[in-house]
Amino acid sequence: MTFNEGMRIDTSTTSSSGGGGGGGRGLAVGGGLGGLVIVVIALFLGVDPGTVLPQEGSGQSGQQGVEAPGFDTSQCKTGKDANDILGCRIIATGNSVDGVWAQLMPDYTRPKVRLFSDNVSTACGPATTDVGPFYCPGDQTAYFDTSFFDVLVQQFGSSGGPLAQEYVVAHEFGHHVQDLQGTLGRAQQGPGGAEGNGVRTELQADCYAGVWAHYAAITKQEGTDVTFLQPLTDKDIQDALSAASSVGDDRIQQSSTGQVNPESWTHGSSAARQYWFTEGYRTGDPKQCDTFSATDLHE
Repeated sequence: MTFNEGMRIDTSTTSSSGGGGGGGRGLAVGGGLGGLVIVVIALFLGVDPGTVLPQEGSGQSGQQGVEAPGFDTSQCKTGKDANDILGCRIIATGNSVDGVWAQLMPDYTRPKVRLFSDNVSTACGPATTDVGPFYCPGDQTAYFDTSFFDVLVQQFGSSGGPLAQEYVVAHEFGHHVQDLQGTLGRAQQGPGGAEGNGVRTELQADCYAGVWAHYAAITKQEGTDVTFLQPLTDKDIQDALSAASSVGDDRIQQSSTGQVNPESWTHGSSAARQYWFTEGYRTGDPKQCDTFSATDLHE
């Protein structure tokens, strides 16, 4: 997927840092490699950060309370920059997702975006690169370490295509939509496992990412009168489906432990993640993303 070069990147809701510590407590959603150096147990994991994130004062980063210079957002100006520079692509994708949801949801407000490396302080607690991309409702911010996208390809076998990366961004923004709808907290309610609300929350965010993809190439940016993105190709969709498949619970468990245990699933199977992204993309209708009422999650 290619951004239109006439598109202008808005960095006003984006911040960046090279590392930091501290922070409060809360609920981080949609992230989580759970510690790559130990074992990969989940991706985009909706969890209590106390179970996977370093505690305050742990000193894991060696830079507690200090934030180093991060990604230079001033270099992100146009769609061309988004096509050439990963950090700019993340920001521009967020702009595009904002543009789509502003039309679909009258009360939509933009989340903040934080690009970081190594570690970062959040309202949900301190986080490290190992956690992966995540959304923190405490500060309504989506957090991304750009090095994650290399991990997605090299360790999880995802396509490295642009829409594979943009799917990740749209998924995290999907959690922001859930936060605005008041449904995000359902992830922690009821039993877990393959049919639990945690999985249903993640699959809905996948579906919302598909809804974004449905409109991405036809939604015009205010002030430029050009669409954010050029029309999607079959390869673009395959790239997104590759990313969705690579982070299915069954695939991750099989590759990391040699066994599949649906009772411990947090995000859904590869097939389910692909299905719900496709459903959102096919219909463009957020109402078709009601995974909480679905009797069949297509696992």
